[in-house]
Amino acid sequence: MNTFDMLIQAGWPALLTLIVIACMFASLVFSRLPADVVFMGGLGVLLLSGVLTAKDALAGFSSPGMITVGLLYAVVAGLQEAGGLSWVSSHVLGRPAGHRLAQLRLMLPVAGLSAFLNNTPVVAMFIPVVTEWGRRIRIQPSQLLIPLSYASIFGGICTLIGTSTNLVVNGMVQARYDGMSIGMFEITRLGLPCALVGMAYVLLAGRRVLPNRRALDAVFENPREYTLEMQIADDSPLVGKTIDAADLRHLPGCFLAELMRGSQILTAVQPDEVLQAGDRLVFVGNVDSMRELYNQRGLSASADSRFKLDAPRHERCLVEAVVSNTCPLVGSSIRDGRFRSRYNAVVIAVARNGERVKGKIGDIVLRPGDTLLIESHAGFIPRQRDSRDFYLVSAVENSTPHRFEKAPLAFGVLVLMVVAAASGFLSMLHAAMAAAGLMLLLRCCSPAQARRAIEWNVLVVIAAALGMGKALEVTGAAAALAGGVLGMTGGSPWLSLIVVYAATVFFTEIITNNAAAALIFPIAMSTAERLDANPMTFVMCIMIAASASFATPIGYQTNLMVYGPGGYRFGDYLRFGIPLGLVIGLVAVVLAPLIWPF
Repeated sequence: MNTFDMLIQAGWPALLTLIVIACMFASLVFSRLPADVVFMGGLGVLLLSGVLTAKDALAGFSSPGMITVGLLYAVVAGLQEAGGLSWVSSHVLGRPAGHRLAQLRLMLPVAGLSAFLNNTPVVAMFIPVVTEWGRRIRIQPSQLLIPLSYASIFGGICTLIGTSTNLVVNGMVQARYDGMSIGMFEITRLGLPCALVGMAYVLLAGRRVLPNRRALDAVFENPREYTLEMQIADDSPLVGKTIDAADLRHLPGCFLAELMRGSQILTAVQPDEVLQAGDRLVFVGNVDSMRELYNQRGLSASADSRFKLDAPRHERCLVEAVVSNTCPLVGSSIRDGRFRSRYNAVVIAVARNGERVKGKIGDIVLRPGDTLLIESHAGFIPRQRDSRDFYLVSAVENSTPHRFEKAPLAFGVLVLMVVAAASGFLSMLHAAMAAAGLMLLLRCCSPAQARRAIEWNVLVVIAAALGMGKALEVTGAAAALAGGVLGMTGGSPWLSLIVVYAATVFFTEIITNNAAAALIFPIAMSTAERLDANPMTFVMCIMIAASASFATPIGYQTNLMVYGPGGYRFGDYLRFGIPLGLVIGLVAVVLAPLIWPF
């Protein structure tokens, strides 16, 4: 009996399920509808038509895998807000000599972090760091950012918690096979060889195949320059270091203009100048560089310019505001105009027509059109957005200072979570829930920051995709498609594994990785059961294939994140990613049956 006959025998529910899934694919490829809207729409059709019961349709929203993914977002938020990820990036990259060594120095820590953290925040944190690092070592971002994205994928396939897809697949395994669960490092046996081969490919082919192209933000670089005065605190880790050792010499988009020590002013600061407590450093540069300096451990806005704000430093942010001609402070200095008392905010830097504004911040006389970099709490923006005092008020993204003193606690919580889950003392769900709770109790992040870190649209797609997968299973569509796979492969387990892997990769490139895994899983399990083969072989290949999205920028979120900053074109991913995908696929389908025999 062929696939079509089996579908006819299964009845209209199976046919309707496949039609709905086909329409969903078409919507995702040819329309601009968000994935969560498309998947919820498809799930709604199956629910209203009676193909799925309410219990089956909504089961995905209570899936342990989906809930674990949501909890891990809060864990990563704690690490990010405590400055743990920033500390890693600033201490491990260094100054490598050559492209290959730079790519290796980048990929190793990123893959290591991504093995235990969600890929998206890791890549988001590294993008500005790598862009600036590339400028320092004179390597274009286009040579580094695709390796950054791919390294996060390599790390993600090495552990159960490395990517949300692995957790989703584990949840489906638990549901189908009566609580059977995949161990924390079970996938490492296959994922690590794939990751090592992938990194070797990037190192060998990267310099030759990756474009050497300037990014758009470099082509249209913002010429606005601020003057920012920072101070070395008494307990700063920078005390006793030279300018060069403190990494304050080669600053992309920024330079150290002056060092003020008491009444002494050094205008040509030597790289071997040793920093002392109380030193005030005057930097000139663009807003991105100002934000990085503001967030750097050991530096704080000069007391002379900052005065004192009521809110703790970790509750503040940076805001850009353009002074209007009706602002009451025009013609007065920032100090005499009592800016802090009037706006409950302080000016830490000023830009004026692209030129440097000399003098201490408090002594600068404001003019219409001056752009102010302001330190305040978030309430400043809604209060002043419609004010006549400023033409424009906008927040500087990711400018809230990190709580570096909490970084050891945050790393400790992460280690405890991994140990508890890997040892079997706690399930992955319980370990993630305990870790998220500890991040909040230890104040590594606030509840508001944890909520903001959760990508709700991703969770909705996961839950809805699990419902669609259930529809494939209960209607008999999965069994019919599995019959088609067996017909194509002549009943060969190895050829069936190749078809399942290729189908997962194909769907991952055009829809989300979680959705691809959820839809292919019931078909793969039906195939394995008909062959009387080890289902774990297919499960592990689905995990690898669902993350092995290298050929397009839309197949994996981190690929899309580096698309603009790297100045890439669609063809760059095709040229570099297709051979990589084939190599990873070959390693996976050859090793998986050897590790988990059919």
